Amino acid sequence: MKNIITQFSRLFVGVLFIISGLIKLNDPVGFSYKLTEYFSEPVFNMPFLEPFTLGLAIFLVILEVVLGVMLLVGYKSKLTIWALLLLIVFFTFLTFYSAYFDVVKDCGCFGDALHLTPWQSFTKDVVLLFFILILFINKKLVKPLFSKIVTNIIVLISIVLCVFMAVWVINHNPIKDFRPYKVGTNIEKGMEIPEGAPKSVVEMIFIYKVNGVDKEFTEKDLMNIPEGAVFVDRKDKVISEGYVPPIHDFTMTKDDSDYKEELLKEPKLLIYVTYDLNLSNPEGMKKLAKVTADAKAKGYKVIGMTASGADEIAKAKKDYALDIDFYFCDGTALKTVERANPSIVVVHDGTIAQKVHYNDVDDLKL
Repeated sequence: MKNIITQFSRLFVGVLFIISGLIKLNDPVGFSYKLTEYFSEPVFNMPFLEPFTLGLAIFLVILEVVLGVMLLVGYKSKLTIWALLLLIVFFTFLTFYSAYFDVVKDCGCFGDALHLTPWQSFTKDVVLLFFILILFINKKLVKPLFSKIVTNIIVLISIVLCVFMAVWVINHNPIKDFRPYKVGTNIEKGMEIPEGAPKSVVEMIFIYKVNGVDKEFTEKDLMNIPEGAVFVDRKDKVISEGYVPPIHDFTMTKDDSDYKEELLKEPKLLIYVTYDLNLSNPEGMKKLAKVTADAKAKGYKVIGMTASGADEIAKAKKDYALDIDFYFCDGTALKTVERANPSIVVVHDGTIAQKVHYNDVDDLKL
């Protein structure tokens, strides 16, 4: 019975680590954004680590996949199980911190393929920790499935394939797009809220300075605010989250007006997505002028979308000879639309027809 439980734990943990790792390896840039969120000031306040998030993301997801493979084939079982235990303890701490302090809404454990609430993520890690502890206690029962040479070859191949996949998706697009802006998506329909969908319950909290100390009051407490209290601020506390459509923060703003409804009715619309013009790849930006000319010749309306300010937009238009209008959209939303900076998105009547990394401009179909 002990052996059966141990081998089940081995299979369960190994497969789950491989699946979770491969999903994130499919989109390491997206996972790096999640790490940036953890390192931000509201969470762990470690901004000095933010420049290294992509490299760290790649390392962690490759480690996750390779450890899963090592466990399944029985490669250096003691080392593998120790590494798994340390990794899951670290992840369990992160997910508990996120859930308890409500600072990161989605840990990114399964990328955009499966969104888990903070407490669901923590529960998942506790379950994994339980099975890894079984493996830790019964390390001697985790034996190699193949000869030493075959086992070494399998592990080496897994490392090489993971590195190749990481390099590929960073320089192109994710192999499988799980994001709400995948090809075939109608953006307007993605923003719709179904009739009867649950609405968020929000409580307004009013902050007053009472005797030099900030105190919080709810609406029902307003009649009991002490005399002389000074209003400081008001914030909204979400009691329960309502239905949030897959696309909920998409705008196409220019001169304080949102042209989203008008632009998404264009039969031929080509969008350059660059969430930060200061960080755009220069070689990629240089390719856009020729694409613009070709697209306009074929009847496309060509625009740019960015979260950058007017000065950055003016500089980019001058530096790269871009005779187009730029529209504002939140940087997080643009990072969700496309990972490359810049990237090209072709939209027909509001439906995404094609998404192209700046390295794949020759694959653009107009």
